[in-house]
Amino acid sequence: MRRADLNDFSACIFEYFRRMQRSIEIMKSETTVGIPKGLLFSYYHIFAETLFDRLGFNVVISPDTNKDILEQGVKNCVDDACLPIKVFHGHVNWLKTRCDVILMPRFLSLEKGKKLCPMFCGLTEMVKNSITHLPSIIDTPVFSLRTKDMYIWSLKACGIFRQNRRDIDKAFSYALLRQKESSLGICDTGYPLRVALIGHAYIVHDAFVSMNVIRRLRAAGVGVVTAESVSENRISQESGRLFKPPFWYFAQAYFGAAVSLYRQGTVDGLIYLSSFSCGVDSVFAELIRLETEDLPFMVLKFDEHTGEAAVDTRIEAFADMLKRRVQYGHHFSAYGQRQPCGESVF
Repeated sequence: MRRADLNDFSACIFEYFRRMQRSIEIMKSETTVGIPKGLLFSYYHIFAETLFDRLGFNVVISPDTNKDILEQGVKNCVDDACLPIKVFHGHVNWLKTRCDVILMPRFLSLEKGKKLCPMFCGLTEMVKNSITHLPSIIDTPVFSLRTKDMYIWSLKACGIFRQNRRDIDKAFSYALLRQKESSLGICDTGYPLRVALIGHAYIVHDAFVSMNVIRRLRAAGVGVVTAESVSENRISQESGRLFKPPFWYFAQAYFGAAVSLYRQGTVDGLIYLSSFSCGVDSVFAELIRLETEDLPFMVLKFDEHTGEAAVDTRIEAFADMLKRRVQYGHHFSAYGQRQPCGESVF
């Protein structure tokens, strides 16, 4: 082949790849990735949003949970699912006409050796069989939140768009840095009383699902401390006292955090937020109560029928009880002073 022909051939190849790269850039700029604001959203959304944004995609996030999203979730989900699963369906339903692809990581675990609720594993199938006319779904499995596993997830999740490995590496590093700068933990100061607010993040930090429990407590003069503010070392230390390590990741985390806050004496009471029909919560809420038996304890269960008036009444009564214990002394039982049978309390 003559040199001139070789130069022409090289120029054609260069132009071909240049146009291909340009078409990919156009495709990215016109592709919108949707992220549902439900379930484990608070654990990964900063990372995911930053990752896809740095790679040139449009990112849309569903709004905060509201009445319409809940109603659509209940309508488009199986009846026996828990409230957070129904809410997640509502967020997906909101996104389906507003994006080209929905990010729905298949969370198998958040930490090696500790499993999540089975509904997380089959969430994609539940959504696909319940909601019609869905766009494409990115359901790449997540095995843990360790850097190595998140990097592998990023390569697989972004690889379907034919992303350049170098671009993914740069976007991943920046997204990981942004994620590490964030924190879910709440540790209120300046309140005369504080309670440990224990429960799944998708209940505790979702104001609509939890009926604004955090705001209601603060309005009653009670500060809030959440499980995420407790160090992993203290959680492991306390959960390690159990006869057998919990199989479920969140069960270990919430038990260890609750007991740690109790032993430190930094809270005056404990409120466990749970979803109706959650089997794991029903067991570990009782274990926490037994381990913290002289600490005022209350369980609030939520479903789609929970009313604000009921939550208001219980929060007000609990806050009033905490104030009375401070006024009259902590030597009284968390459940009131025991009275002999038949003896008048007057």
